[in-house]
Amino acid sequence: MAANRSANADRRARIEEMRRAEQARERRNRLITIGVSGIVVLGLVGFGTFVLMKKSDEQDKKDAAAKAPIAAEKSWDAAKLGRNHVETAVKYDMKPPVGGDHHPVWMNCDGVVYKQAISEVNAVHSLEHGAVWVTYNKQAAAGDVKKLEEKVGKTKYTLMSPVDDQAGSIMLSAWGKQVTVDNASDPRIDAFFTKYVQGKQTPEPGAACTGGLDK
Repeated sequence: MAANRSANADRRARIEEMRRAEQARERRNRLITIGVSGIVVLGLVGFGTFVLMKKSDEQDKKDAAAKAPIAAEKSWDAAKLGRNHVETAVKYDMKPPVGGDHHPVWMNCDGVVYKQAISEVNAVHSLEHGAVWVTYNKQAAAGDVKKLEEKVGKTKYTLMSPVDDQAGSIMLSAWGKQVTVDNASDPRIDAFFTKYVQGKQTPEPGAACTGGLDK
């Protein structure tokens, strides 16, 4: 009898010890889970903050680039550049033209590279929509032309075509703005793109660069 009571007491003691051990393990697991969750949350918060700061820095750089003057850039008074839609020939005061009366249909300018000369009156309409027009003549090196084609091809609101009788070997035009460079490595090219692709000079920001002429 006494032996049975002793055995039962030992069994209950072992069961109680096992229960306490299980409860301790559960507490440890909960603490570990809470700790890991906290680390994950902190990591996500930190990563999110990093991404936001990086985006903010990139935007600050773009804003600074958009305000910085571009060396040797030519400008025309946008208010004096005609914007009438016409279907007759237009005589422009500059080549390539940077604005003025133009055809009702634009050249497609969603990163389009034209291998042949295109109509000025249609290209000017593209500029009105905020496109940058890259042009070159036969003095431009083949390597520079290829590099610019690649840049235009991956940039929306840009187009490129040859203009044999332009003064500079490589020229970039936006509405009321133009710069001449000697090669595709000139840093003013990136600056011009940053500043004038859908830039503040655009008379019709957001207007289509597709659905027009493709040749």
